[in-house]
Amino acid sequence: MPIFLAAASFQARASSPVTAPTTSAVLVNGSYLVTVTAQLTGSPAPIARGLNLLRVDGATPVNLGSMHDDGLNGDAVANDGTYTLLFSAASVAQMQVQSSVPLPGEVRRRRSPIAIVPVVVPKLLSVTPNSGRQGQQNLSVTIAGQDTHFSQGTSAASFGPGVTVSSLTVNSAVSATAVLDIAAGATLTTNDVTVTSGREVVTLNGGFTLTSPNLTGDVITWHYDTTRSGLNPNETILTPANVNSTSFGKVAELQVDGQIDGQILYLHQVDIPNLGMKNVVYFATENDSVYALDAASVSGSSATVLWKTSLVGTGETAATSLPCGPTPTGVMQTPVIDRARNAIYLVAMSQDSSGNVIHRLHALNLTTGEELFGGPTVITATYPGTGGYSQNGVVTFNPSHQHDRAALLDTGDTIYTVWSGLDGDCGQYSPWIITYSADTLAQTAALDLAPNNYGGGMWMGGAGPSADSSGYVYTITGNGFGGTPDGGLPTGSYNNSMVKLSALGGLGVADYFTPDDTTSENMHDADFGSAGPLLLPDLMDNGGITHRLAVSGGKDGQLYVIDRDDMGGFNSSENSVYQQFTLSNSLNFSTPVYCNGTVYLSPSNSSLRAFAISHALLATSPTMQSSNTFGRNGAVISASSNGIANGIVWALDYSTSPHATLYAYDATNLATNLYNSNQAAGSRDVFSTVGGHFITPTVVDGKVYFGTGSSLAVFGLLP
Repeated sequence: MPIFLAAASFQARASSPVTAPTTSAVLVNGSYLVTVTAQLTGSPAPIARGLNLLRVDGATPVNLGSMHDDGLNGDAVANDGTYTLLFSAASVAQMQVQSSVPLPGEVRRRRSPIAIVPVVVPKLLSVTPNSGRQGQQNLSVTIAGQDTHFSQGTSAASFGPGVTVSSLTVNSAVSATAVLDIAAGATLTTNDVTVTSGREVVTLNGGFTLTSPNLTGDVITWHYDTTRSGLNPNETILTPANVNSTSFGKVAELQVDGQIDGQILYLHQVDIPNLGMKNVVYFATENDSVYALDAASVSGSSATVLWKTSLVGTGETAATSLPCGPTPTGVMQTPVIDRARNAIYLVAMSQDSSGNVIHRLHALNLTTGEELFGGPTVITATYPGTGGYSQNGVVTFNPSHQHDRAALLDTGDTIYTVWSGLDGDCGQYSPWIITYSADTLAQTAALDLAPNNYGGGMWMGGAGPSADSSGYVYTITGNGFGGTPDGGLPTGSYNNSMVKLSALGGLGVADYFTPDDTTSENMHDADFGSAGPLLLPDLMDNGGITHRLAVSGGKDGQLYVIDRDDMGGFNSSENSVYQQFTLSNSLNFSTPVYCNGTVYLSPSNSSLRAFAISHALLATSPTMQSSNTFGRNGAVISASSNGIANGIVWALDYSTSPHATLYAYDATNLATNLYNSNQAAGSRDVFSTVGGHFITPTVVDGKVYFGTGSSLAVFGLLP
């Protein structure tokens, strides 16, 4: 840390020809650089070349050297009458100095009085504000010092990795204002703040914290977070006490230009040009349109559309000439929002006038809907292999037979897209994982998980791949056509498997689990990948051992609890997993939800059911379940709570007759059906026909949002 000596004034005798000198010291690399300045005065004029500086705090005075006025070696300006000596010292504690100069005709030298120079430690006191968000630009920060020597044009500030100081304005010797630009990918950590002023270097350890740009309650991704917990724990308005048909119901339904399949996303306090701060609802349609609505304006059948962007190119439409499946097909997946980059990412499917199908990754400005980062980027990929659409040992991405149904994932500055085939399983599609830079939309990796056969689509009931805090990504593939899992690419196949991906050294498989009866499941379309993976928080067992677990279940009716550190691989004789038990006697498309120590699912043709966790083990039979049964696809559920209180489980059953039904259950007792949308008289809460089979309700700020075949439906407390 730099240490300065405060200025010391010498009250010279009337006969002394030396003015009061000024002394300062700076600690550099373990020693002090001391600067002393003085001026000569009086008549007859002293002999300047004989002006020396003495150190006199020892037994014998030590001549430190001659002072000079030549603009060199610490002297600021040549020939300005101020003389300087710059020297180094191991210590400056109690340093005593005295200048001496000869006069014409005198034998003895004249000296100034002895001065003891006190040690003063300059330091940084504070940085205000002391934190900034990833991606934040033009953040003004005030730096306060004590006994510092800030100087405009000389001082420079550093806020550590990921932070650029675009300007520094010195307000005084002890105050400066820095304007910061924080990188979107800056590491979430606490950095030191350092100000350098010439030789003075002062540091405030841990002075500035880099935080997430997301505000509490933002919904930026499918199932609320990258572990895919399915829980919004920040819901303070809706409670089991007020969610009932008397006080809760449909408050709005806005018609849009196509079917909404993805989960509705939501941001607080978005700065919309010319309109100011708005809470914003985001969603996309099968017509390749993206909407941003003012959440406060949604009422009845109207809302303020802040912006609407079409993702089709010139002369294109949403895809209508597909070899199988319903059309038009545009955006089916849940987008992902990166607030630090001010972007919402989506994959759009379209076709040109010649019928060619195109998939593009878009990044749109959250405030205007305009394309970012030079986008969009056309999706293409190749991988070594002989399966799928291969030629000469290379598999090529076929846009006419691939589909991005699974939600996007944003992790590690990378956008993950995972691919299935079309509804109907036509063509030799491949289980592609294709990743892109979140900053440039440039492709960073492409991996075919079944390069020597095909199939293995990652539908996951609309879920997305999940990610843990160590940077691993987890996804589940569907049934494949040909090939045997052997744990090695490119010769092997990871069809019908939960796969753990690592990006270290290039995207690849770090571990996997494939059910032992996968050959039969592949043959009978009983795929594991009909739902997505939930990553549980770390759990401790009775022996004090911590377990990192993933949970999911597919069409075989089994629920698998998998150790993420040792997933089990493939064994045709017996599954080697952490836990396995029967979930139901039917199919499952429901990605598990975790809320307050309990896992919830809604399998097909079954009740909504819950499995409590104790000592890192799930109960192997339901600890509670709903009294009603859900239809052929069950429900892709979500949950809300205020911390650990007021838990509610939400489920949409599209198959009920004559109308689809929104349900709400007390999370502590699923037998308590708090509300369903068919309870109110006069069809008050009936909404448009639901188009997708895997619609996930979004609960935020006292509202429940979900898409239908033609509208955005909104439920909340009644006026």
